[in-house]
Amino acid sequence: MQPETDFKQHIRKIIHIDMDAFYASVEQLDFPELQGKAIAVGGSSNRGVVAAASYEARKFGVKSAMSGRQAQRLCPDLIFVKARFDRYKEISQQIRKVFYEYTSLVEPLSLDEAYLDVTQNTQGHPSATLLATEIRQKIKEKTGLNASAGVSINKFIAKVASDINKPNGQKTIPPEEVISFLENLDVRKFYGVGKKTQEKMYAMGIFTGADLKKMSIEELEKNFGKSGLHYYQIVRGVHLSQVKPNRTRKSLGAEQTFSKNISSEVFMEDKLQQIAEEVERRLKSAQVAGKTITLKIKYSDFSTHTRSKTLALFIASSSLIYEEAKALLYQEKLKDSVRLIGISLSNLNNDNTPKKVTPKEHQLQLPF
Repeated sequence: MQPETDFKQHIRKIIHIDMDAFYASVEQLDFPELQGKAIAVGGSSNRGVVAAASYEARKFGVKSAMSGRQAQRLCPDLIFVKARFDRYKEISQQIRKVFYEYTSLVEPLSLDEAYLDVTQNTQGHPSATLLATEIRQKIKEKTGLNASAGVSINKFIAKVASDINKPNGQKTIPPEEVISFLENLDVRKFYGVGKKTQEKMYAMGIFTGADLKKMSIEELEKNFGKSGLHYYQIVRGVHLSQVKPNRTRKSLGAEQTFSKNISSEVFMEDKLQQIAEEVERRLKSAQVAGKTITLKIKYSDFSTHTRSKTLALFIASSSLIYEEAKALLYQEKLKDSVRLIGISLSNLNNDNTPKKVTPKEHQLQLPF
């Protein structure tokens, strides 16, 4: 059996910042008449998918990735608002500037979420908890928006902690409380445990971290494959992933949901051309090209199928993207009417970035 790893060897001071209902909060900030109301960004009552929901809407069960139709059934007075991603990106940049005032080790996960490694920070401050409070206050002053934060010894625990006192709150899990916190945590909140894994664990009598910790590494690998080692480590406070400032983009694409389901490939060709042109714009903006093209098809029954092809050369022009995507479209007959189609390029030519030097571990100063 692999010996139990001591998490104290891997302690760092990590803050996870998560903006509260970011897209919806921006809309309520810019349009005061929406404040206090149940709103959904994106989608509509007829078609589309909700990109974000205000906390007023969440009380009714409305959440992101839910169909607009279902969202309105749950909340009849729901107000749908068109997404304004340029505005969200603008505010996101303001927020990131705040992060960089404290550390260069910032790993954005999305426009509204990031990890910060403040083990060493520009303020020379020993308390990550007080830094998190100061960062949240500064974000509020600069943007008028609320953020929540989690503070702990690694990315996994900090991310879990940031959700505990939402909205507009924060939670610190100091080193001495990590093990008891993990032992009492429901396994569904463990990083890497999806719905199916949760159901399997529950069926095995594994409901909390304490239950998970009773399992040997052999038992975990037998039941959960390669993820077994991951579960074995995180329940013991070990998560070795470092904050990576230069995250390499793995893929880039665009998709479109149709106002009415389409049942013929011929009728999709115009849409495919539009999507290819949008993908080209995004590739040029990111200054990348790709070799692997993937066509995504979502049918009327919400099942999703993909078709991919890896090319000999990198491509970025809409004409080539369109021709390759069209070939994939006709590769096999549609099984049903289609509600959404998308194109993405992966295997990008952006993997030649210089390797970052791994920071050395340093003795922590109290308080945490």
